[in-house]
Amino acid sequence: MGVAGPPGPVMDRDEVDRALARLGAEHEAIETSLLALQDHAGRRLLEGAQLTGTTRERWAAAEQAITLLWTYFDTYTAALRTAREVRSRRKWPAREELAQLTELLRGDSVTVASSAGQQGAPTLTGPAKLSEHFTLASLVARMNELYASSLDMVVAADAVWSALPARIDMLAAELGRTRQLAHSVGVRPGEHPAGDDLERITGALTRLREEVVSDPLAYWQKAPGSSAPGGGRPDTTAYDRQARALEEVRREIEAVLTVRQDAEARLAKLRDVLSRADRTLAEARSARGEVLAKIAASEVPAVSGPPTALQEQLALAAEYRRHGQWHRLSPLLESLESKGEDELLRARESLTAVTQPLAVRAELRGRLDAYKAKVARLGFAEDPFLVERYDAARRMLWSAPCDLRVAEEAVLRYQRAAADVLSAPTDQRGES
Repeated sequence: MGVAGPPGPVMDRDEVDRALARLGAEHEAIETSLLALQDHAGRRLLEGAQLTGTTRERWAAAEQAITLLWTYFDTYTAALRTAREVRSRRKWPAREELAQLTELLRGDSVTVASSAGQQGAPTLTGPAKLSEHFTLASLVARMNELYASSLDMVVAADAVWSALPARIDMLAAELGRTRQLAHSVGVRPGEHPAGDDLERITGALTRLREEVVSDPLAYWQKAPGSSAPGGGRPDTTAYDRQARALEEVRREIEAVLTVRQDAEARLAKLRDVLSRADRTLAEARSARGEVLAKIAASEVPAVSGPPTALQEQLALAAEYRRHGQWHRLSPLLESLESKGEDELLRARESLTAVTQPLAVRAELRGRLDAYKAKVARLGFAEDPFLVERYDAARRMLWSAPCDLRVAEEAVLRYQRAAADVLSAPTDQRGES
């Protein structure tokens, strides 16, 4: 502190009484705050904890600050008591007493001696001094500053301890239940990725709890722009990350459990799908032989054999089910279900492609017969020209092998001839 300056004009009796009342109220408020800080659960926990990192450094500084606070408070109490004693001498103080009270209440009259053990060492307030001088107002301001910083540290640590360890313990309990469930379906470390994830989460939660207990301030997020003690919230980022990871593993375990419950039904459905694909391919192979025998000059695609690789995987899936290897069965079933549907679709497409020439021939036959029926309905069934064209087209469509290109041209010739006859005037029809 600087050299004491003049306290200003001598205070009158009323000013002295008002100042003493204000300082008395401040004294009471400061004492209440210091006692509350002394009894704060967070402070008691900090005193008994094995601290590390940021918290250990800040608590060492806070302990010094709290000790200094009580020293300042005792000095403030003594100075206030002296001023009250001077004021209590008489109802109407003399000018000399008013001057003394002015010096006590406004001047740098409060001296705080440094302890012998701290001489020559730096303190919270700068380089060590043999003594410091304050006005009562500046001493109150210094106490408020030290109190706010100490309370901020205590409240922050207490908030983290109140929030995170309990949540970590609850998550650890959930982790234990999930691990038991995982073991029941064969999900174990080294055998399934989810088992490895559970081991990693277990280690992460153990380390997180140790760090939170020993260094709570490392998990404190101060509110931006906040100057109030304890302004902020516990930083749950690391906890939330492990909680999300455990939730993902839990969903995966539940999926494996679902596989165990409906594995037989899914395997039966898979067998049916692959059987239908096999029958469809067999039908396609049979149809291909028929097409090659009945249709000429047509490109007929080859038909693949039955899906033996899928049958082998299906047998492996059944083996997994018999031995209760649900964690292996789950992904295999999902893969087989997708591949089985693809195989059935491929077989149907193969059958469609192979039988396309037969479909074209059937369409031409239907078109030819439809025109013949129309011609007969209009009374030209016996027209020699139409009969000749019809017989030519029919021979091509009902003979084997059938040349579809030539047969289609014959059908078109019959269609055109029928159209010409039907559109001719009545007298010309008679002449024909």
